[in-house]
Amino acid sequence: MATQAIDAMIFTSTHPDIVKRTSISGLIFSTAMLLLGVLVFASTFEIADRTSALSMLLMVLGMGFFLLGIFCLLWKSKEVVYVPTGSVTKEYTLFFDLKYMEMLKEMIETGHLATEEGIKCEGSGNVRMDVLLSQDNKFVAIQLFQFVPYAYTPMTSVYYYTGKDAAKISTFLSKCRGN
Repeated sequence: MATQAIDAMIFTSTHPDIVKRTSISGLIFSTAMLLLGVLVFASTFEIADRTSALSMLLMVLGMGFFLLGIFCLLWKSKEVVYVPTGSVTKEYTLFFDLKYMEMLKEMIETGHLATEEGIKCEGSGNVRMDVLLSQDNKFVAIQLFQFVPYAYTPMTSVYYYTGKDAAKISTFLSKCRGN
């Protein structure tokens, strides 16, 4: 388990085993949407009556597919990967009541998050937990924040867990998200 300075944020901090790479499936989807948009838009020029509703519909659909392709290409074509296992990671944000703050801090610092403690996730709350979790549950990064008027401020450093520790924490997170 390693930590970083408290001013670092979990989704912007770097870890040697985490890399951002281009998603092949995302790239293929983006390219397909761009090509479909161009083809649908170009088909409007094959229609004899360019003022018809069909022509306008094809033009709007073509532009929609093209813009969707650009959006996916620029923002959705990257993925964050845990290098040792090659597993893609996902970002989660969980919220808790303020009464669980000290208990959560202690559990994160010791690396023993347990659902038996009676901690319940909520839709929103004064305590926010940002989580970066690999799909194979071999890597977890956690950081706690507290809502101080107008913003969430970091209450803990970024904590990284790997192996069996990450699997235990992943169990807690999955039970918590399930509630």
